Amino acid sequence: MARARTSSRSTRKDRIRPLRWLRRWVAYYVLLSALIVTGVIAAHRVIEPPRTYFMGQEERRLGQIGHEWVPMARIAPVMARSLVAAEDANFCQHWGFDMGAIRTAIAEGSGRGASTLSQQVVKNVYLWHGRNWARKALEAVLTPVVETLWPKRRIVEVYLNVAEFDAGVFGVEAAAGHYFGVSAADLSAVQSARLAAVLPDPKDRSAKSPGPGLRKRAASIMDGAATIDRDGRAACFED
Repeated sequence: MARARTSSRSTRKDRIRPLRWLRRWVAYYVLLSALIVTGVIAAHRVIEPPRTYFMGQEERRLGQIGHEWVPMARIAPVMARSLVAAEDANFCQHWGFDMGAIRTAIAEGSGRGASTLSQQVVKNVYLWHGRNWARKALEAVLTPVVETLWPKRRIVEVYLNVAEFDAGVFGVEAAAGHYFGVSAADLSAVQSARLAAVLPDPKDRSAKSPGPGLRKRAASIMDGAATIDRDGRAACFED
């Protein structure tokens, strides 16, 4: 009887050990993946990220795209302020998620307006476009990492270099040349506001030939950019 009980306990242990081994290796790979992802994000604090997945999709669809990376020092400050005014006016005041905007969006039954610049950078640089829970979950995990490892100025810089401003036109340098024949450094307040106004629907809006709706939105963005400059909400991403 004693041998039978011993044999039974041994069998149960043999069954449990593979589960322990599996849990150990799953934990190991999760930790390794987290370290790799964190290392990549940390590197992109100073290194230009590679072309995004969406850029690759558009290049295959169109045959070619326009894109030229420029540092923040070669982008007109008013362009950065216009972007923030248009997409995330509380950018300097949150840690990646604008809880006030999220609560408002939930109350109104709409997701528009709740996504911050930080979330959009994570989506554009590291993930894919589309509305699904897997992407939103990854975005929620990676956004605090980006906010922790990158200064706010870097987030704006990366956004302006990867955003699509027209079909196949990525980044503010390509967009400035495409629409206005100037460099990003020479954009005026009006031009900057119009570029910001085409977001997030650049394929159906034109900064060069704006309709009444886009003109009105651009005027509002100009006012917003001037306001965040006056009240200090641009301090976190300006020198």
